[in-house]
Parts: sequence; C-alpha cells; structure tokens
Amino acid sequence: QVRLAESGGGSVQAGGSLRLSCVSSGGTASRYCLGWFRQAPGKEREGVAIINAGGNTQVADSVKGRFTISRDNAKSELYLQMNSLKPGDTAMYYCAVRRTLHSCSSTSMETGQYNVWGQGTQVTVSS
Repeated sequence: QVRLAESGGGSVQAGGSLRLSCVSSGGTASRYCLGWFRQAPGKEREGVAIINAGGNTQVADSVKGRFTISRDNAKSELYLQMNSLKPGDTAMYYCAVRRTLHSCSSTSMETGQYNVWGQGTQVTVSS
C-alpha cells in the first residue's frame, strides 16, 4: 500500500524559496505519474506540477519559471523546488500518485486522475 508524506513547508517572505519533499512509504513505481497540487482556503484543489514516468514535466502557468518538479525513483521521493514565492502561492500543498498498470506518459493535472494523496504541508508566503 502506497502512503505519502510531505515535508518542507513553512512560512517565508515574498521572494523566498522552499523545497518540498514527498516520501512514499510503500515505494513508488517508476512507471507512475507523480504530482504536486495545492489548495488555498475557499478554493478548489489545483495542479501545480506533474512529472511522468519518462521524466517529462508540466507546470501550471501561475508557477512557470519559478517552480521545478523532480523525482528520485531509487528513493521513491518527489520534490518541488519553489523560488520567488509570492503571497498568492500560500496554500496547503499535496503530493499525489497516479497509479497505473502501464507506464504513465500523461502530464494531466486533473485531480481526479490521481488516486493516492498525502496529508499535505502548509506553505505561507507573507508580503
């Protein structure tokens, strides 16, 4: 059973950086798509960045050029490097796995396609 645990969140001033990590206790097959999502109070959960089995990535327009997603299959870990943070980035950040029988080539950010979720880590950016 795959279980995910995020870490690395915190409070920073605008312009600062944070690096989020997500560890899978049950192992994460290299064929899965992995993603970072976020949810701000009163808003729907939205996709931030996705990385597929081939290492191809997709990031939301709102974070393009500032956030970078990466994965370490040997360690079953997922990362999100966040630079030039803005107050609008304040949210709970979740990592998620899209478990598939075959190699996942999609870079879709649809939350409904991801079937294992972590508990989240809070990111707060002050102006």
